[in-house]
Amino acid sequence: MSDKFLQKLAAKVGEKPAIVSVPDDPQDVQDFGAFGWLQGTRDRAVMLELRKANGNILAVGYGWLERAEFDPSEGITLHLVGQKIRIRGRNLNAESRPFVRLIQGITQHRVAWVQESAPAAAMRAGKGETVIERIEW
Repeated sequence: MSDKFLQKLAAKVGEKPAIVSVPDDPQDVQDFGAFGWLQGTRDRAVMLELRKANGNILAVGYGWLERAEFDPSEGITLHLVGQKIRIRGRNLNAESRPFVRLIQGITQHRVAWVQESAPAAAMRAGKGETVIERIEW
């Protein structure tokens, strides 16, 4: 083995491993109305909380998420082991702010929760605002 390779290897042994932090404080989650986005660039959610307007909540582990599909006419479909969840609404792939889109956040485990809107709130929402009309599981 070359000396350069051994020097690089020895340097890596002394490095601390990268740690992905999971936020403990709800203030670490930015509220976009329809969904909550983890603010830290390295933060990742362990579970996705799905909140219905009637108060029912289902939390699913991101580790069980096999794939996520976006179809503008159908919404977002999450395929989990043994379960399919559909999120229907408006502007589900629109930017809520630069580089913040719901489907992108789900694929990157940065969305902590998704919230169904009450019908009155959905009607008051702005033209480009993300609105969750229905979550089906």
